[in-house]
Amino acid sequence: KLMKNSRDGWKKARQSAVVWHRQQKELRLKQAEQEAQAVINNLDLNPEVLDLALAMLSLGEGAKKNTSSLASSDPKILKFVLVVLKKNYSISKNMVRCELHLRADQNANKAKSYWSKELGIPINNFKGSYHDQRTAGRKTYDHYKGVCVLYFGPIAIQRKLISLYNLFCEKVSLLDNYKDD
Repeated sequence: KLMKNSRDGWKKARQSAVVWHRQQKELRLKQAEQEAQAVINNLDLNPEVLDLALAMLSLGEGAKKNTSSLASSDPKILKFVLVVLKKNYSISKNMVRCELHLRADQNANKAKSYWSKELGIPINNFKGSYHDQRTAGRKTYDHYKGVCVLYFGPIAIQRKLISLYNLFCEKVSLLDNYKDD
């Protein structure tokens, strides 16, 4: 009876701990969102800030040689890119070309239709799709729609973005106060 009571007590304690940890996580997420909102509220979304944000995205998701392009599986990121291209470079959605990188079991026509509708880019602007055969035999999650690559404008945009992120990273690295550590 003592062992059973002990096991039951531990089970109840674990269940209570799960509830408590979830509540604490919700509080931390809410705090993070409030802090982020404060940053956003203080931002002036001028062309320079938009270019810098695009350059930093390009650092992680953009082509590094011979083409102005950026890829993502997140429509929100690509919508941001399209807005900056329009505002800062007068590049409309009709001028953007797209390519899809899909898993082996994904239907290219359905993916093109999804990305065309999601981004507001004419379906005729989707030029190719590539299927990753390394994923053959493994089912794709329903929410995953592949990677969409946007090709936009002259190479001068890519060169500017690369220079901008390099110069920005160098400038920030000069702020290093940890040289004595």
